[in-house]
Amino acid sequence: MQWRIRKLSTQMFLAHLVILTVSTAIGFALFAATARGHLDEEYQSRAAAIAQTFAQNESVQSCVGSRTAACDAEVQRLALRTAARAGATFVVVIDANSIRVSHPNPALIGKPVSEPLVAADGQVHLRVDNGSTGTTANAIVPLHSSEGAFIGEVSVGIREDSVSSALFDQLPSYGLWFVVMLLLGGLASFGLSRLLKKRTFGLELDEIAKLLQEREATLHGIREGVIAIDPAGRISVSNDEAQRLLHLAENVVGHRVEDVLPAGAVRDALTGTSVVTDQIVLTDDFWLVVNRMPVILSGQPHGVVVTLQDRTAVEALSRELDGARSLTESMRAQQHEFSNRMHGIAGLLELGRPEEALEYVNEIRGTAADLDQTLRTRIGAPQLIGLMLGKAAEANERGIQLAIDPETSVGTAPDRVQALTTILGNLIDNAFDAVSTTPAPRRVLVGILETDHELRVTVADNGPGVPEALRPQLFRNGFTTKRGSIVRHSGLGLSLVQRTVTKLGGSITVSEGPGATFVVVLPRPKPASESTTVGETETVRA
Repeated sequence: MQWRIRKLSTQMFLAHLVILTVSTAIGFALFAATARGHLDEEYQSRAAAIAQTFAQNESVQSCVGSRTAACDAEVQRLALRTAARAGATFVVVIDANSIRVSHPNPALIGKPVSEPLVAADGQVHLRVDNGSTGTTANAIVPLHSSEGAFIGEVSVGIREDSVSSALFDQLPSYGLWFVVMLLLGGLASFGLSRLLKKRTFGLELDEIAKLLQEREATLHGIREGVIAIDPAGRISVSNDEAQRLLHLAENVVGHRVEDVLPAGAVRDALTGTSVVTDQIVLTDDFWLVVNRMPVILSGQPHGVVVTLQDRTAVEALSRELDGARSLTESMRAQQHEFSNRMHGIAGLLELGRPEEALEYVNEIRGTAADLDQTLRTRIGAPQLIGLMLGKAAEANERGIQLAIDPETSVGTAPDRVQALTTILGNLIDNAFDAVSTTPAPRRVLVGILETDHELRVTVADNGPGVPEALRPQLFRNGFTTKRGSIVRHSGLGLSLVQRTVTKLGGSITVSEGPGATFVVVLPRPKPASESTTVGETETVRA
């Protein structure tokens, strides 16, 4: 089984220690190379100083200029003595004819050198020379006579062993400083690893990786939208469901909410910092339930987490169920009323009053059947008939007169019947609530007119009307003027109507009073044959 260090702090400390050790070793090697170069330059300068001092000796200048055996011996003696006193390896004198006048090897005195005289240009030349005496730090200076004429050159060398010895003498002190720096770096690394360990709540690397994997699987696997927003208002987390519900791009993380969402109820729900529980928010495509929870860690705010639940399908089913329930209640009320009327007729017949029973039957036929006959005559769509029968039953129970506009005319299959049912049901509910606090008679008039070009829905009531100051907010999500027991829809009915109408390209207006009259106009799509004919006509004209 392979041994493995699991602790994050230990891994980081060892990694930093290895890095520091390698970096220190490389730095020390580079420093040693630099120091060696500086020592070479220093010893070359020292050799140059020895050579220049020796070249200024008058005895050397006169002897090299005259070239006698006695002078040559004197120059050799002076060269050996100078090299011994100055610590140089050699002091070599070469005349203008490239003949050695002095040399540490006496056998080479009087022998010519193979290379030309480099000091003939009158300059001092410094180099590292690999000659017969070994590798030396070498300096060559010109030798002039007392009159200033060039008569040769002086070469002085100091063996590199001396340079290396000087370097080795200095390196231990520098090495001690590097060891101290390494220890300080190790202590700093240990402290940093402990701090990072604390910042990661004591979790190890594999635990952090596992948490990240679980977080990603959870966020993108749940059926609720989740958005996390930091204190600066930037999105830090966004899962797939949130992107679908809010039509967000995949790269929204790091962007401000104001930059990725238009102004409206959804953006307001995301940008706040207070607690929000089960707030209903309507978008163009979804019915959302929004919950917002601020995040507080160690007493400091760390942004908010917002969850989004898609209730669109549930609300659609709920509204269909409300319609079915309204129809059922209407039938129950009619059955109850029918039973009472039958009891009345039976009682009159048992009392032997057939004329009064017949008169009562005629009265029932002329009043109760009037609305039903009107609906079936002017409205062909069964969904709308069922809706209106349910609303009629509710109006009867609440003491409201529900009337149908004589101009009402709708076919058996109007365009967008589902949207029309939503619009009509919410407007009638809003009208019922508006007149519920007014004294009798309370009336609501409903009209639906279907033409070749548009569908017009009119719902009017004799309630208190809508104040002019409140009209700009009338269709805002959550806005309501209802109070007390009549608050049933939490300000969503008219908002839902407005969004449905806008989505279908229609318009909705409110009258100035008395009462309130809502008029919805929905354009009807052109038939395919008409569109084709128009297109062909335009093509011919073009």
